[in-house]
Amino acid sequence: MDIEAEVVEMKQMLIDISRKIDDVLDESMTMALMKMSEESIQELYTDEPDLYSIADLKVRYK
Repeated sequence: MDIEAEVVEMKQMLIDISRKIDDVLDESMTMALMKMSEESIQELYTDEPDLYSIADLKVRYK
């Protein structure tokens, strides 16, 4: 291979790596937002009564 072809190949590799890093960052941001929303909504449900009790269950697992 000549130098120009190697540079083009390296450039493509860098583009691929950049896309993969962006995907990882997007996933981690999504997970962080999901965790934050879960924690914030948990406060709303802590004081709410349960809709069903254990006695309401027809099947009980041991």
